[in-house]
Amino acid sequence: MSKQMRVYREGAFDYQIVWEEDFTNLGKMVKDLEVAGDKICIVSDDCVASLYGNLVKEALASAASQIDIFTFPSGEASKNLETVKNLYAYLIERHYTRKDLLVALGGGVTGDLTGYAAATYLRGIDFIQIPTTLLAQVDSSIGGKTGVDFDQYKNMVGAFYQPRLVYMNLNTLKSLPEDQFANGMGEVLKTGLIRDSKFYEWTINHMSEIQERIYPVLVKMIKKCCEIKSAVVENDPTEQGERAILNLGHTVGHAIEKLKDFQLLHGQCVALGTIAAAYISFKREYLSLEEFYEIRDMNVGFDLPIFFNGLSTEDILHATKSDKKMVNGTIRFILLKKIGQACIDTTVTDEELTAAINFINGDLIDGE
Repeated sequence: MSKQMRVYREGAFDYQIVWEEDFTNLGKMVKDLEVAGDKICIVSDDCVASLYGNLVKEALASAASQIDIFTFPSGEASKNLETVKNLYAYLIERHYTRKDLLVALGGGVTGDLTGYAAATYLRGIDFIQIPTTLLAQVDSSIGGKTGVDFDQYKNMVGAFYQPRLVYMNLNTLKSLPEDQFANGMGEVLKTGLIRDSKFYEWTINHMSEIQERIYPVLVKMIKKCCEIKSAVVENDPTEQGERAILNLGHTVGHAIEKLKDFQLLHGQCVALGTIAAAYISFKREYLSLEEFYEIRDMNVGFDLPIFFNGLSTEDILHATKSDKKMVNGTIRFILLKKIGQACIDTTVTDEELTAAINFINGDLIDGE
């Protein structure tokens, strides 16, 4: 298959999102950025670094005279200020300047914390994204949101900071574990629901090919997700309005993710939160009964959960009050006016939220 590339020009920022089959063109593309420095630090978790670290280092050999690899333990538990502090120390000890380059190699955790470190080290150093997970390729590597968790509060510390380049080697998905692939599908389904009903139906109709990871189908799916998210972000790069629709499922999802101590993956929690949002939308008669149950049941088809266990509805409701999307004590909740059309709503009541959370609370299901 021929190489795929698309250039996005997005108002306040301008960078390329590139779809490739390997790392062959990475060095040339980084050289084309004309970064003034001559040092590159690859930031990666220990799992991804063992798979791709040396390959990326070799691909970048023509772009810099010094290439380092900074690694940290894989998992959400590393997405904190302590890891960023360790990265700062690593860069300082190796005399990295503002003219050098960071490379985020990995999934959403790596991209978020590397981006935040780049935004704050010496008041800003260039970085690029090399996302290796489905979730990172369809969502977190696009749009310039960076950040880390703080005392188990999701993404509470962060900055809007755009990468210079997003380089996707789509063949990295071949090494992705099943649960991580499903994790990405939580964001894929969300993307169609908020903005493109035809894409949502396409995803459902190609379920078997997606689950079998048929390469041309994955390419089409990932490109479409990038196009949808890019269009939303272009209109609202710092989330003053429309960009908030990308948070469908995230208010309840983040609460579950936090209370489960990140034992459930982000996309799994977003999928649960999306059911809760769809439930409220159904009760308000925005969605039909059939549409609501289709949204719920598609989670099963893509190996995503439809209920959680071991948490109280009251605790989840309380945790939503700490959501960073609160404005003047009110949650900016994302609902579905219809499939493919999300809206921002500030009138969702505690009673509506409680009923929605109860619906996905497995401990309240008879016989469970």
